[in-house]
Amino acid sequence: MDLGLSGRVALVTGASKGIGRGIATALAAEGARVAVTSRSRERIEATAAEIGAEAFVHDNVDLDAVPELVAGVEDRLGPIEVLVASTGGPPTSPDPLGFPREQWDEAYRTLVLAPMAIVERVVPGMRERGFGRIVSVSSSAVREPIPGLMLSNSHRAALLGALKTLAREVARDGVTVNSILPGRIATDRIIQMSGSREDAERAAAEQVPAGRLGTVEEFADVAAFLCSERASYVTGTATLVDGGLTQGV
Repeated sequence: MDLGLSGRVALVTGASKGIGRGIATALAAEGARVAVTSRSRERIEATAAEIGAEAFVHDNVDLDAVPELVAGVEDRLGPIEVLVASTGGPPTSPDPLGFPREQWDEAYRTLVLAPMAIVERVVPGMRERGFGRIVSVSSSAVREPIPGLMLSNSHRAALLGALKTLAREVARDGVTVNSILPGRIATDRIIQMSGSREDAERAAAEQVPAGRLGTVEEFADVAAFLCSERASYVTGTATLVDGGLTQGV
């Protein structure tokens, strides 16, 4: 299937590893001109060289740097037509009341304000050109809160509501806004939270209906479709990629 992404300019944040890198790789394989960001110059330049993308150093919590980032991408590649907002997860704790105010503030800045700052910058151009794709990498926690993830449970739900609101406003202009909700995908974070890869795989075999962890590539394929011309009538959605783990309807 031709996804119609050849030559499209895509920006993928948090793309030096894990899900962000997987999505950037999938978009580049479809012929998109991909810009990737990370706060680590070494990691993002290595990723860009390996997948055929353009590297940009950007710290998601630095909201004031967003105009420079967007201008840099557009100067080097052209107007941004696809935005994939991927951010790392905030700290975890078994005590839902055990997070200091500073961690609440940083999680809000990282998970809500940072992606919205880029969205606000790129959406006007998308609307003018009559085409745009925005995809947020969220979490299955917005459907069923996950123990230990108080900050993620709270702030990812806030972003989901904001994007759902935006989707209704821009749909007539050819701009779609969707979120993807990963469950247990084989990334460094799920392994760290589980204690080891073996423990993560053992838990997935017991608890996930599909009987295993999902792969980054499986997740990235869903994201690539939502970024494509083929997904023009899909907007305002939150799509689970979790092997059937989430029980809510």
